[in-house]
Order: sequence, then structure tokens, then C-alpha cells
Amino acid sequence: MTALLEVRNLSVAYGAIEAVRDVSFTVEAGHIVSLIGANGAGKTTTLRTISGLLRPASGEILFQGKPIHADPAHAILGEGIAHCPEGRRLFPRMTVEENLQLGAYVRKDDGVEADMQRVYELFPVLGERRHNKAGLFSGGEQQMLAIGRAMMSKPRLLMLDEPSMGLSPIMTQRIFDTIKELQSLGTTILLVEQNALAALALSDHGYVIDLGRTTLDGPGHDLLADQRVRDAYLGEAH
Repeated sequence: MTALLEVRNLSVAYGAIEAVRDVSFTVEAGHIVSLIGANGAGKTTTLRTISGLLRPASGEILFQGKPIHADPAHAILGEGIAHCPEGRRLFPRMTVEENLQLGAYVRKDDGVEADMQRVYELFPVLGERRHNKAGLFSGGEQQMLAIGRAMMSKPRLLMLDEPSMGLSPIMTQRIFDTIKELQSLGTTILLVEQNALAALALSDHGYVIDLGRTTLDGPGHDLLADQRVRDAYLGEAH
């Protein structure tokens, strides 16, 4: 079986600074896969490269067996990869509905309205306030909208970058419950998350990225039990 996403020996540089060095991992269809590591490890750069916002210095990215690392961002979105970026990046002066409509801009089918209703079912507060401007929402509500906007492209793979950043514990749990629900509905998830404990508990598989390299991987629950991971990323000492 070919993995849905395969990243092979990926290296990415910002000028003379190499941010990602020889990263490799796979994402199987239907799975939640997490990338964990310290700030500056190269996780966000990896997602930005997969979505076509950055170009790799070397290596390959294959989606459904097809190389995509030379494709423009809009084409990658059209192939079925949606990127929900760190910091949400909504259009604050536009309404909920307008933000969701922009999420569907690459689509040419007639199911956009039905999918918008599904977003409102997933996040009822968005439906109740669909004509309100996004900038008036709380951080948690904005994160819901950012996820909803990404889902409007009908992705096969949804990449989430720090979805719990700045959120309360209650809202964080709600976002993680939503991620699990999206998986149950058939969406594959690639997750970058500073909350390593929650991410690994949720994930079918995890990869540890350290200083731009993949250093460790395994099923999420196995990594949770790995003393090296616990010491480095879960705030535990020997």
C-alpha cells in the first residue's frame, strides 16, 4: 500500500540557514500523525513546504504516490491537502461565512453550501454568528473557524499547525475532540503541536523532529511511554 503522504529526505533552507535537514516520514490514509519537537526544530517549515509555500533544497514530497514538491500552493490545495496555519491567519474584517467561502475557492463542484452547513454542525457557534466578523471572535472560536475554512476545500489530508496555541484547557480539549471527530469522518490529519502529551495520545503515529532532523518515531502511545520523549518533551525528569 502506498502511503497517502510520503516525505523523503526533505531539506529546506532560509538563505544560508538550513531549517530542515533530511526529514523523512509517512502519513497513512485515515491516520492522525503528529510531529513533535522543540521550538525551532523545523516542524512549521516542514508543513509550509508540503503545502507549497516553501520550496525544498532537496528531497521529495509525494501525495498519493505523485511528486508534488515542485507544484504551486494552489495546485497542492486542489490535489487535496489543506493547511491550517499557526496563528490561524483568518481575514478578521470578513464574516465567518466569507472566510468559509474563501476556503472553497479552488472547488468547482456544487456542494459548497452543503459543506458549509456541515461546518456549522461541527461548530454550532459559527453557524449562530455566521454574519459576524471573524476578528470579533475569541481565540478558540477563531481556531474553529480556521479549521472549518481548511475543511471547506474537502481535503484528503488536513495539516494543523499548533491548533491549541493560546487556548484555555477546556477549549484545547474541544479542539482535540474535533480533530478526532474529523478523523472518524474520513479525514487524514498531520498535526504539529507543542502539547506533545495531548498530540501523542491522539495520534496513530508520531515523529520526533530535533534540530531539523527526524530522530525518533513510533505509534503515539509507544512514544508517550518512551523515557527519552518523556524527558525531552513531556516535562519529566529521571
